[in-house]
Amino acid sequence: MTLEVSLLGRPTISRGPDPVYQFRSRKSWALLAYLLLAERPPSRARLASLLFDDAEDPLGALRWNLAEVRRGLGPEATVEGDPVVLALPADAMVDVAVLARGSWADAIDLADLGEPLLDGVDVRGAAGFESWLLVEKQRLAGASEAVLHEAAQGLMARGEVARALPHARRVAALSPLDENHQALLIRLLRLSGDDAAAAAQLEAYARLLDDELGVEPGPAVRSALREPLRRTAPVTGSVSIEAIRESGAAAVAAGATDAGIASLRAAVGLADLAEDTRLQVRSRVILAETLVHSLRGMDEEGLAALYAADEIGRGHGQPEWLAEVRVELGYVDFLRARYDRADRWLTDALDLAPDVPWISAKATTYLASVDSDRADYPRALTRFAESIELAREAGDVRRQVFATSMLGRLHLLRGDLDLADDALRTAIELGERDRWLAFLPWPQAFLGELELSRGRVETAASVLSQAFARACQLGDPCWEGVTARALALVAEARGDTAEAFELLADARARCNRLADPYVWLDAYILDAQCDLGVRHEHPDSARWVASMHCLASRTTMREMTVRALVHSAALGDAAAADGARLLAGDLDNPVLDRLVAAAAPRR
Repeated sequence: MTLEVSLLGRPTISRGPDPVYQFRSRKSWALLAYLLLAERPPSRARLASLLFDDAEDPLGALRWNLAEVRRGLGPEATVEGDPVVLALPADAMVDVAVLARGSWADAIDLADLGEPLLDGVDVRGAAGFESWLLVEKQRLAGASEAVLHEAAQGLMARGEVARALPHARRVAALSPLDENHQALLIRLLRLSGDDAAAAAQLEAYARLLDDELGVEPGPAVRSALREPLRRTAPVTGSVSIEAIRESGAAAVAAGATDAGIASLRAAVGLADLAEDTRLQVRSRVILAETLVHSLRGMDEEGLAALYAADEIGRGHGQPEWLAEVRVELGYVDFLRARYDRADRWLTDALDLAPDVPWISAKATTYLASVDSDRADYPRALTRFAESIELAREAGDVRRQVFATSMLGRLHLLRGDLDLADDALRTAIELGERDRWLAFLPWPQAFLGELELSRGRVETAASVLSQAFARACQLGDPCWEGVTARALALVAEARGDTAEAFELLADARARCNRLADPYVWLDAYILDAQCDLGVRHEHPDSARWVASMHCLASRTTMREMTVRALVHSAALGDAAAADGARLLAGDLDNPVLDRLVAAAAPRR
């Protein structure tokens, strides 16, 4: 008699052999979905305004629909109070919860995985709810795509290539331009022994890119086709394997990245032949870290190594091994804006190794960054403070630099300029002291923006020019993108709007030129592009706003979603104005509140 609530596809409620319950009103499904998916319990007044504003008695209509929801869920569930709290039995299965927070092994078995939220439920006369529903549909579509990719990676790590292939094909079809999906499919085709199909897949992808974008495939897919998948080197001792791995890491550190990666791949193959579990896990983690952090667009191969390390390390009584693997998995998902998946990996890492300071510092820093990207600012502030202290205790200066710079970004977004100034200058000072010059363009970009917000245009230009030059010397797409964005704001402040538009277009091209961009940054650049476009009536403004809304809502960047709705409202979309007001109510950002109030005054 387990209660099952399915909101993907055609929504249903079932309890074992009992007949499926059918609501008598579409708005009952809308109400149930909102109660299950909202960030926090909503007030009755809010629900009445959201769904029943066109009724003669909105609160009466709400009471009727709440009663309908109670009947549908049965006596073991409760729906009561103000704000309205929905409590389900402990063993209840809700498909959207499994999709967002469950393991890929559980999510992949959902009957309607990939189907739209509330398919066929048309709710009229509720513009604010329609905006919210569109955001949630895109978010869950993104979650389905992430689960399919994760399932293909996980099954590949288990050696179950035949089971992994259908998931890889499906996720590649969902986002055919995504280089990482294509790289995964090509790698699996090769592992299945079908090299001809792998080559044909690359050729088809190259044609698609040329037709759609006029570009060639990047290094991720080409590496998937060339990467050696089987190794026949003789078994050697653990000391020799360690030496090969160390020489590979040293080569990478010295700038000989290709040679270093080749040595690290060889160390993985030798560890497998030696059947040394510790070396198998450790070699893969170091290879993955190198691939993920080497600015080469090779995250997908790094992910494959991490999933394999996770699979090998299970059951060997070394939780610290798995914790290290899951921190890196969480970091990659953070970059890709798969925030629910990142949260799961990073929380697992903390649970596995709670007393290992350097792991706790990394995991907490990335969790705080996830919270910040999703605009859960109170939690992010708490976690950043914790992560900075953990990094200090662990003697991890670079983790302090990373966390402090992200904290400075958060304060800047919320308009706390003095706090932002202190954090960003601290991050820069620590980075210089530790000689981590390769990271400095990130906090310098936000410091330049801060100076600009204080009206110090030439000071901002000086800071940003230095940061941009360093970013270009490093060849880091993210650093180039974020500094180019800020330089565009400087150009606008100087009255050179044409240059500002050119710099923003260049910033997006730079940050997305490889397959492993920091996705939040793309939304951040788009926000500036939309703001400038709307104010100057650029003919591409509507297209930019639509792209930003799709990207932000699909990835649960809540502030960016609200900003996209504000831009849409400025273009005349009244429903977007209602949606912006609705979504901004859950966020703690005075700057955003002022933007929403100006764009969508309460009627």
